[in-house]
Amino acid sequence: MLRTTKALMLVTDVGFVVYFTVTGLGVIPAEWAFADYANPLMADWNWSFLWIDLLASATGLTSLWLLRGGGRRGEPLMLVSLVLTMASGLMAIAFWTLRGDFSLAWWIPNLYLLLFPVPAVVGLVTAARWPALMNARVPSPPAGAGAPEGSP
Repeated sequence: MLRTTKALMLVTDVGFVVYFTVTGLGVIPAEWAFADYANPLMADWNWSFLWIDLLASATGLTSLWLLRGGGRRGEPLMLVSLVLTMASGLMAIAFWTLRGDFSLAWWIPNLYLLLFPVPAVVGLVTAARWPALMNARVPSPPAGAGAPEGSP
């Protein structure tokens, strides 16, 4: 599962950067654009995803770099990236639902963003993957410590 997730993350994270580069250059063909693409309010909505998508890309690509040798140091960043990616997809799906716009051309990629991370997120947060984190206990204060003087 992790191998598939890494491949999908690489494609997705590079895809986020390519999408905003192409959008910024204004070279998306009109037939590929979402409804009301030329509306300034819709353009602003689209650009509002820039920071969450680029943060997902930055954390995702960094996690892949850290994981390249088979270690686990990149797993926390991978989790952050996958959750940001899911949030981005969910925000877009929620918006299109509220607008009543059910274009498969935009629903399919956003459902992909929402759903492809789910198995890896579940795997990363289970006790089997991070037992030390999941079983960590906050140390108890020494006996008598922390009680104000004169308290019963």
